[in-house]
Amino acid sequence: MTWTVDEQLALTATEAVVAIQSGRLTATEYIATLLARAAALSTLNALTVLNMEGALAAAQRLDALTPAERAALPLAGLPIVVKDNINTQGLMTSAGTPALEGFVPRENAPTVQRLLDAGAIVLGKANMHELAFGITSTNLAAHAGPVRNPYDPGLIPGGSSGGTAVAVAARIVPAGLGTDTGGSARIPAALTGTTGFRPSVGDGGAERRYHDPHAVVPISHTRDTVGPIARNVTDIALLDGVVTGAGPLTAVTLNSLRIGLPAQLWEGLDDALEDVVRAALTQLEAAGVTFVQVEMDELLDLNRKVASAVAIHEAYEDIPAWLVANDAPVKTLAEIAARIASPDVRRIFDAIIEDPLAQQYQSALTVWRPQLQQLYAQTFAAQQLDALLFPTTRLAAVPIDDLAGSSAVSINGGAPIDEMDAYLHNTDPASNAGIPGLSLPAGLTAEGLPVGLELDGPLGSDRRLLAIGVAFEKVLGALPAPTL
Repeated sequence: MTWTVDEQLALTATEAVVAIQSGRLTATEYIATLLARAAALSTLNALTVLNMEGALAAAQRLDALTPAERAALPLAGLPIVVKDNINTQGLMTSAGTPALEGFVPRENAPTVQRLLDAGAIVLGKANMHELAFGITSTNLAAHAGPVRNPYDPGLIPGGSSGGTAVAVAARIVPAGLGTDTGGSARIPAALTGTTGFRPSVGDGGAERRYHDPHAVVPISHTRDTVGPIARNVTDIALLDGVVTGAGPLTAVTLNSLRIGLPAQLWEGLDDALEDVVRAALTQLEAAGVTFVQVEMDELLDLNRKVASAVAIHEAYEDIPAWLVANDAPVKTLAEIAARIASPDVRRIFDAIIEDPLAQQYQSALTVWRPQLQQLYAQTFAAQQLDALLFPTTRLAAVPIDDLAGSSAVSINGGAPIDEMDAYLHNTDPASNAGIPGLSLPAGLTAEGLPVGLELDGPLGSDRRLLAIGVAFEKVLGALPAPTL
């Protein structure tokens, strides 16, 4: 059959794979269409590298397979983007920072390699907040630039995986990889009308779902994980199944679900956003979901005692370890810091180099983090909850600050608050507890801006959480594509 460009751009990851596996669409035609899309939308700054020759060559190799060989690949011909802090063999991995511009790792990160082995094709590397230390993706490095929200290019797309989310939302690719330390896959998903997933990390051992040691430019080995971003939960489940070897999702019925609404994560919401998420709750409740009001009084205080101490101290140790393990062109934090382009990131690195939170680190890791994890476990068990539900962010996208990299924001005209704190408020606690989190679209504000709802589940409940997400999105529906 003949595919129009619009038909190709509308394909979800699952639909694209089925079309290529069946021979109805060639990988070469599809890749060429998306490469042209990426070039046409270059002003969004979604990508730091466009893999034109490599992607076309991979597509041609895939098209040369026999029909049986193609059908055996679960991701046959699927174009993806990979965040620029995730190692890719033959493609730059710069973490969006000048000191690593042009650096090419020797090997792919294990998560990337699993997707490639399943037939995926890397279309390019995705732009990001410099060194992943921010939630706007306003990167001031010359080789990167501020990532722009496709629903309004004057607004932030969220971060730090903003490039991946924008590439997915703008129909440059149907899916991609981001990373998530405190919300970096879920926040940009919420602000761009896409779906972002943070898999279980637990204490980093057998509970860790995605294993990429020394294969991602780090912030914190306790908190970091690779996480997929796509246009729907079914596509997230497809990629997650390939990465982990998990089988098909077990469908859930909405009237069997008990979903907790943690009061602490439903407070201080922007009015325009609250209208959208409350309407989504009404739809889900009408479809049979039972909602339970829950109080987690210690949640925010425990999170505060864990968050900065773990991230700042571990960055002090983990970044130099990655530089050495990967034979990077620079080997020290000082060399990285000296060339940072974004003022907000430079301020953070000035603190990291001093390692001011070293004394709090052990308490954060051995006292407060276990208490946070216990709070979640007890809440799920005591209330017999399948998941918690809350707005991914407290406000929709705000204007890009081209000079500072990030700034202050106001919610409902209130006193200015730190932009990073405002957006991390709801996503950060689950990150520190190591439990899985899924952000999916809830709807659009009256101004046409995407809003996300997050589902958090018990540790290790990843596939069930995704199944709940599939059931929810059948009720809430997909958002209209941005007009570009």
